[in-house]
Amino acid sequence: MKTLATVLACVALTSAASAADIAAGAAKAKEVCSACHGVDGNSTDVNYPRLAGQHPDYLAKALRDYKSGDRNNAIMKGFAATLSKKDIENVAAYFSSQKSALSSKY
Repeated sequence: MKTLATVLACVALTSAASAADIAAGAAKAKEVCSACHGVDGNSTDVNYPRLAGQHPDYLAKALRDYKSGDRNNAIMKGFAATLSKKDIENVAAYFSSQKSALSSKY
């Protein structure tokens, strides 16, 4: 039982240590992403997707794929190339925490 408690405590500490920083994500998003996707991820231009409210794991994977070239878009590759692993986690957490402007009548 003590071993289980120790393992759970270690997992909790690891998760807390690697938690994304939404404020840092907001700052990076303002610097890198806002011109196309909007400051809060609710782009008003139909050429750029709305990122607000999107799942953070999806956003992080998309950015990693743009950075590695697994997802092909010259513009996004250039922007993603400037992001560190932590930046990607932070930006993904920030945009996912924003309220999406998309709505439904029903």
